Amino acid sequence: MPNETVAATHAFWLAGRQATGEETLDVTSPWDGRLVGKVAVPTEAQVEEAVAAAYAVRDEFAATPAHVRAAALDHVSRRLVERTEEIARLISAENGKPMKWARGEVGRAVSVFRFAAEESRRFNGGEAQRLDTDAGGVGRLALTRRFPRGVVLGIAPFNFPLNLCAHKIAPAIAVGAPIILKPAPATPLSGLLIGELLAETELPVGSWSVLPVANDRMPTLVQDERLPVISFTGSDKVGFAIMDSVPRKHCTLELGGNGAAVVLADYASEKDLDWAATRIGTFSNYQGGQSCISVQRVVADASLYERLVPKIVAAVEAQVTGDPSDDATDVGPLVSEDAAKRVEAWVDEAVQAGARLLAGGKRDGASYAPTVLADVPADVTISCEEVFGPVLTLSQVDGEDAAFDTVNDSKYGLQAGVFTHDVQAAFRAHRALEVGGVIVGDVPSYRADQMPYGGVKQSGVGREGVRFAMDDYTYERVMVFTGLAL
Repeated sequence: MPNETVAATHAFWLAGRQATGEETLDVTSPWDGRLVGKVAVPTEAQVEEAVAAAYAVRDEFAATPAHVRAAALDHVSRRLVERTEEIARLISAENGKPMKWARGEVGRAVSVFRFAAEESRRFNGGEAQRLDTDAGGVGRLALTRRFPRGVVLGIAPFNFPLNLCAHKIAPAIAVGAPIILKPAPATPLSGLLIGELLAETELPVGSWSVLPVANDRMPTLVQDERLPVISFTGSDKVGFAIMDSVPRKHCTLELGGNGAAVVLADYASEKDLDWAATRIGTFSNYQGGQSCISVQRVVADASLYERLVPKIVAAVEAQVTGDPSDDATDVGPLVSEDAAKRVEAWVDEAVQAGARLLAGGKRDGASYAPTVLADVPADVTISCEEVFGPVLTLSQVDGEDAAFDTVNDSKYGLQAGVFTHDVQAAFRAHRALEVGGVIVGDVPSYRADQMPYGGVKQSGVGREGVRFAMDDYTYERVMVFTGLAL
């Protein structure tokens, strides 16, 4: 991408049109610190204008024919395909994500908008229910349909700057709910690019805005009564603070995790262990470990632990680190040097408390080497919190029950992976594990964008995944017909 394009000032999107404010925000590369672009920041008056426009158009947008909303969503999906390489380079530049993962993120966003277009065509068709099951209901029929709750405030994180914006915007458009999107201040360019594509459609004026406001301005938006739905992805501390501050609003919170990969005793052949180690080595480090479902913990049966550990260490050490713009790079920098310093401090704390460092453990600016720790004390920070970096801890247990208890001994419960060939063990895991998703035969990092995605405990409330977010953005309304000959 030419420097003059990279360093351009990007307007934000106010009620579907481009606008600039009085200030700008610099977006810099976490890899080399270069200026990626400047972003215009909306004033308080412009934020008010966007919210007022969304609130004013809510009834009109809810009544928009499904084919209009589907056409807009299809258009964005197609345009993302056409501009895949450009957008992937933008993601890599502002986020530090290696190109192989940035291209994958664009592909996922393509699917999210396509799924939303498909769902919008069949959503809200109505469900009829006979009421003459009791004498007082003779001649009566209930028809249930779903209607938007109102304007959605979508608050997106930095780690998937395109796809997690898509997961806020696409379901809202699909159900006819206006949306105010707040992208992460560190990575606003990808969200603004979605606005560029939406501006090419015929959606009602005011039905969407993309506002790159600072985090300290978020409480004003959260408290605004005209925004009854909040969809937030980020830390558990911030997410639950939002929910506690607006108890009468409908909140979907996709929060942290410390994903565990369980390797049960039956998964013991060399081929099995090679597969598990390869998957664990890759997905403890993809996105620099900055994914809520990256592998943070490996819980392996003692009968195979000593054979598995060197395979995992080799797989982790095989990860190629370096310049995220290089197609060969597997692991790039973290989002900032401060983030890398935090990871460094947590690893150092664990080692000082007795953990064994098997690989990595070194920081270079915003980059942190893929790291493996064993024998980590249960009370150190890295055992209790989400590391959000390329760090993996290993532990051994005796038997299935102990493995599942170890996974559940956490305040988080997003997803878990279970390596087993035993179908009964898989169903036992599904019943026993206190998580939102159990991935059998693979790491917890698998996510298909159409499936329900979310957690329990401190990992959040509600579900994303296009159809499930559409349910969250709407409510059921029943209509009863009287005097019918049924």
